[in-house]
Amino acid sequence: MKKAFITGIGGQDGSYLAEYLLGLGYEVHGIVRRNSTPEHQQSRLDGVRLNKNLYVHYGDLLEASGIEKLLRDVQPDEVYNIAAQSHVRISYEIPQFTTQTNALGIVNMLEAVRNNCPNARFYQASSSEMFGSSVDEDGYQRETTPMTPVSPYGCTKVFGYNLVRNYRNAYKLFASNGILFNHESPRRGSNFVTNKVVKAAVRIKLGLQDKLELGNLDAYRDWGHSKDYVKAMHLILQQDKPGDFVVATGITHSVGDMCDYVFTKLGLDYKDHVYQNPKFLRPEELKYLKGDSSKIRTLGWEPEYTFETLMDDMINHWMEVYTK
Repeated sequence: MKKAFITGIGGQDGSYLAEYLLGLGYEVHGIVRRNSTPEHQQSRLDGVRLNKNLYVHYGDLLEASGIEKLLRDVQPDEVYNIAAQSHVRISYEIPQFTTQTNALGIVNMLEAVRNNCPNARFYQASSSEMFGSSVDEDGYQRETTPMTPVSPYGCTKVFGYNLVRNYRNAYKLFASNGILFNHESPRRGSNFVTNKVVKAAVRIKLGLQDKLELGNLDAYRDWGHSKDYVKAMHLILQQDKPGDFVVATGITHSVGDMCDYVFTKLGLDYKDHVYQNPKFLRPEELKYLKGDSSKIRTLGWEPEYTFETLMDDMINHWMEVYTK
């Protein structure tokens, strides 16, 4: 039985990845951060919490000694570093914490692997935000596109990406980067724009609120489903050699397009309910992301969800929440 270790197992990607690996017969270990509302710490794991092969520990990327001890005791075959301060706009409000967690945290993880389980395969959750304002002439971003991040979050992810490459070459670790474009699901935090839009639209449909305030409606993103993307994470660690892989759908939609689809699906006109609030605008806006995932598609990965079926999944979730 293979063993996997997942940081951020209580989050969107971590929980879907845990479910996927348990389904493949893995023993799965993961860490969650302690907070004052413990009933929410593992709520995304409700579907697998009683699985005898799932072990959840308290931990934090900044608590190096705890990470070292866990990896020494577990001796995992695969390590997935998914934990992060992952909200881009909020990274402007708490840049020091974002940098400590996303940059120093990756140092702690790589050192813990190198010192305690150097034969483990290591996955780093890199981000399309690393590309920032850099776009190739054909309109895509790919593994060779220059990285010019436009947020503290994006800057920290570039640091982690390069550190993984350094440890791969310097210490011969099997360390790979998954450069994932935006991916969503019903488990996405509701302060992220996709779930913010869907949740509000459902509430408006049901008469529970009447308006929604957003930032830039003209930001274009390449949105996929987290369920598809965690399969790519696993696939990346099954290769003969480590590497760096863009994971994306290759199709973009604007925030305005998303509002139009979701509200129309619910029989509403988003222009009657959506208002722009400057407080939700970023100090430096990232207008456009579209990924070329040709490299990982040659390995057999293909997304099962479309933009439309992703939105439908999220709509159905919130309708069930508010009508049951």
